[in-house]
Amino acid sequence: MKKRKVEKPKKAYKNEEFLTSREARVIRILAEYIEPETRFEKFNVKDTIVFFGSARIISEKEALKNLEILEKKKKTERIKKLLDEARKDLVFSKYYEAAKELAKKITHWSKEIHNSEHRFIVCSGGGPGIMEAANKGAAEAGGVSIGLNISLPFEQMPNPYITRELAFEFHYFFMRKFWFVYLAKAIIVFPGGFGTMDEFFELLTLIQTKKLEKHIPIVLFGKEYWDEIINFDALVKWGTISAEDLNLFKFFDDVDEAFNYIKEELTREYLKQ
Repeated sequence: MKKRKVEKPKKAYKNEEFLTSREARVIRILAEYIEPETRFEKFNVKDTIVFFGSARIISEKEALKNLEILEKKKKTERIKKLLDEARKDLVFSKYYEAAKELAKKITHWSKEIHNSEHRFIVCSGGGPGIMEAANKGAAEAGGVSIGLNISLPFEQMPNPYITRELAFEFHYFFMRKFWFVYLAKAIIVFPGGFGTMDEFFELLTLIQTKKLEKHIPIVLFGKEYWDEIINFDALVKWGTISAEDLNLFKFFDDVDEAFNYIKEELTREYLKQ
């Protein structure tokens, strides 16, 4: 009888079918905790300044280019609608430019800090829009930056300005949120949609309920936008939050003022001997 060729069985940790199964979910969750932790330790990342904001906001240059192209086209109903959207994109592009400039200022300042164990690194969600602007600003300042990207059905691609060794890809939103908050020493929230508000309100909940005890200055950039989107005073009026809860964050519309606030807060909390 001819001997049958015996294939060597796969080890469990090399069995992709098993690793992607429901039963191995806990292993995948642990991997999204341990692998980033290992990389952060390797590159001595302890302090981050996190930028939240819409993935849909584009740069002023791109917005102007899109508007210029559309203005040359025949004004059909569809083109008129696209023109309205392009003009709105141009107005909103000021937040992209502000995020880029603020990240650049923070990175320049951080690089000048000497004789301290603290090094404040810009961190974003890794995708386009405000996230891209933050990573781009850090790159233009000659600094490193982090991108915590998330795999989505429409494939959010990481932006090209993230430091290669600090680019991450998450499957689980809650693990991604953990890494946003765990190393954060300041949070800057630019205009955004459901995702931005989810991240912002979860952070406020952690602070309000004392689950997060470290001091984290929170900047809400773009007061006009936030005042229209969320009626914070109404929450106080109806008694669903305390008036003191409004002190958990500050509004800013000016890059220099936001930067000076963050710099003063972090200097007092972490840099003064």
